[in-house]
Amino acid sequence: MPRPHAATRKTTLPQFLSTPSPRTAVSTFFAVVGFISAGWIARIPALTDKLGLDTAQLGTLLLFIAIGSILAFQFIGRLIERYGSDRTTFLFSLGFVTALVLMALSPSPAVLAVTLFLYGAGFGATDVAMNAQGVTIEHRLKKPIMGSLHGYFSLGALLGGAISAVFAQFDIGLEANLVAFSVLGYGLVAWANTGQIRDEPIPADEAPKKKGLRFALPPRVLWPLGAIAFCGAVGEGAMADWGALYVHDELGGTEGMAAFGFTVFSTTMLIGRFAGDKIVARFGPGIVVRVGAIVSALGLTAGLLLGTTTSAIAGFAVMGIGLAFVFPVVYSAAGSTPGIPSGRGVAAVATIGYTGFLAGPPLLGFLARATSIQASLLVVAALIAIIAPFTGALRRPPTAPAGEESPAAAG
Repeated sequence: MPRPHAATRKTTLPQFLSTPSPRTAVSTFFAVVGFISAGWIARIPALTDKLGLDTAQLGTLLLFIAIGSILAFQFIGRLIERYGSDRTTFLFSLGFVTALVLMALSPSPAVLAVTLFLYGAGFGATDVAMNAQGVTIEHRLKKPIMGSLHGYFSLGALLGGAISAVFAQFDIGLEANLVAFSVLGYGLVAWANTGQIRDEPIPADEAPKKKGLRFALPPRVLWPLGAIAFCGAVGEGAMADWGALYVHDELGGTEGMAAFGFTVFSTTMLIGRFAGDKIVARFGPGIVVRVGAIVSALGLTAGLLLGTTTSAIAGFAVMGIGLAFVFPVVYSAAGSTPGIPSGRGVAAVATIGYTGFLAGPPLLGFLARATSIQASLLVVAALIAIIAPFTGALRRPPTAPAGEESPAAAG
């Protein structure tokens, strides 16, 4: 028997527990993934103390997250084609939350390595599946929504990190912290699942002909999107790993000032993502990402060359605004490419983007050792500028007349 449509389900639950609209549902998945991701990262010191890990051991263990995510990218596209982005989002988000419980209870580094691998696989699969569900809802609404969805991820991360910091401040144990997050995650995932919708059917002549799994490298039509994702990911990763160090080590800023620099970058990116949908709808994704890339590159370059803590943090702020649009727009375009199933397109571009997150910061570290952090961040500015020539591949998403949207998707 087919599943009832989200808009036609009846419920007698209280208003706050009633079936969410599809847009609210997918926003909840994004927020939960961000919340849990930042929540456990904030407790890494407690995890290292519990298992007696040194820096080298921790670095090796964290690689299992990357390995799990990259492997997940290779099969999740085909699972989405077969079972739909709604089911895959739900099932893998449950696995993602469960991995957090296992992580909290890991008694040894060997067990932790396995749980981190499962966590990475759950994260990677859920990331692709929920973006594919977002593309489906975007098509139903006929207006851009991906920016706000990624904004909810950032908002969830901000809350998760802050709450875990409070738990740590009051000496609440790692296990209690992560299990509490898991319980909340299970509840929100179960509630959000009731509001998801089925993907649009794949035309027979576009359905995949080959069976089995294969490495999710993108077809040629997605290469420009992959280039944009890679450069944007290197930029975000550089801010997370090297921005604070630049302010502290090379400019002589205090630790508080260094942390403030990354906070400013994260805040402007959050603002840009929530504001981005209306901007993209008005001007088109190509223009928005192109201008954002140019402004980011110029702002970061100016902030670095002026050589003060104030100018550097101002450059980080401009960079956050400019990069805010990149991933929402690229995932939307990848999931809307004619002839390519949504899940496969998102997975293929995610593979290249994640490569930028993984490879960028270490390579920048080697460059910084040979020259300076400032020089490596100037290379980042150049990479961001390279985004501009590829933005012609970004198609304007479908739009609805003002004030009109699909009741099924809007709820």
